[in-house]
Amino acid sequence: MIIKRVALSALLVMSAGGTSVAAAATLPAPDGAAPGAAFTVTSGAFRNGGTIPIVHECTSSGDNDPRKKNESPPLEWTGAPDGALSYAIIMRDVDNRNLLHWIIYDIEPAVTALPQNVEHVYQPSVPKGSRQIYYRGSASLWGYQGPCSPRSVNTYTFTVHALNRATLTELNENSSIQTAANSITRASLGSATISGES
Repeated sequence: MIIKRVALSALLVMSAGGTSVAAAATLPAPDGAAPGAAFTVTSGAFRNGGTIPIVHECTSSGDNDPRKKNESPPLEWTGAPDGALSYAIIMRDVDNRNLLHWIIYDIEPAVTALPQNVEHVYQPSVPKGSRQIYYRGSASLWGYQGPCSPRSVNTYTFTVHALNRATLTELNENSSIQTAANSITRASLGSATISGES
């Protein structure tokens, strides 16, 4: 009886302090993940929900700000589901109709991080074996197109997908960014997202 009263008191104190009892509970790990682990992605450039540094913003004609270099941010991920045969990353501007800004795919399963400033080419040297989609929009270039919202602050998401395929053979240098996004979604075993404001 005493134990029950102590436990009830602890729950009441947590509730009174504004702590959600449900949030305090241990959540099950995703399928294939180690107990206590979750599929997460982080960046050394910004925290989740934070401001994306200006070096990662797009460069455009008429804008001569030398701080803007259109460099992709560094990303690192952990806790991917077992069975991942490759990874892909999709970047979207969620405040502009989920506009696709960057897709890189065929990232080998041993790779769990991207450096800053992945080359703007179809097949970058790092990570080895990966490929990027050609961006056709406010600019025309391979790979990453940084935040371009000069008159508003928009939210951009970077989602890492663990895929059930080693390579997306149906994609090539002529594939559209939407076609690539659809292929990645179909092959995804699970995903993790980080967002930033710019």
